[in-house]
Amino acid sequence: MKTISLYTEKDSFVHDVDPITKLVYILFTILIPIILPSFTISIICAAISIGLLSIARVIRKTLPVFGFVFLILITVVIIQGLFKPENETVLFVLGPFVFYQEGLQYAFSITLRVFNIVGAFMILILTTKPSDLVETLVRKGMSPRIGYVIVSVFQIIPEMMSSMSTIMDAQRARGMETEGNLLVRVKAFLPLMGPVVLGSLINTKERAMALEVRGFNSKVPKTYLYAEKTYPYSRVIQAVMLLLIICAAVWRMI
Repeated sequence: MKTISLYTEKDSFVHDVDPITKLVYILFTILIPIILPSFTISIICAAISIGLLSIARVIRKTLPVFGFVFLILITVVIIQGLFKPENETVLFVLGPFVFYQEGLQYAFSITLRVFNIVGAFMILILTTKPSDLVETLVRKGMSPRIGYVIVSVFQIIPEMMSSMSTIMDAQRARGMETEGNLLVRVKAFLPLMGPVVLGSLINTKERAMALEVRGFNSKVPKTYLYAEKTYPYSRVIQAVMLLLIICAAVWRMI
């Protein structure tokens, strides 16, 4: 049975790394550029994430996400470049608009940090099965309820996309126009929202009932079907990243 998630099955060492190490990498990627606010540090972190995504052969899967994030960040660049209160040095003039160096540098730093965070999360999402992630966290003491919420978050987007595709096929079979100019697409999109939202609510209710039947709320200690996923160098990698975070914090305070 096909799993509804963004996980992409590949044969790479990135896929073999355990979920906890990937979570530590996310923490590392978020904290290091904040502790050491340098363009060089942010670029290095972004290059590492892109390199890992390339090694895992999932870089193409990230392009729509990065493209969407880039479109949003364009507004940040424009607003900061034009209206940041600390703007003093004129960098260039584009018609009636004056862009300042201070604002663009600040916007560029925000852009790099966002790309770093998105890249790190893409590594986790695209190379880790949601079930493996949740099972590992539950083994570490996390509540199964929280684990269920995490799995639902990972599955909600691909599940809704699958539902929309099925509903659009059904509407095409009934003669509804779903392709054409923008107005036609909007008219076709609006009727989709009701069935998709209602379907998601029904699926959530059915999952909750299925979990109750299977003793999800039972206080009896749980057993696991599969052995815990481990990676030989996980402890070393985690220790190195945590040590780098501590060293960066100490360096900043000196």
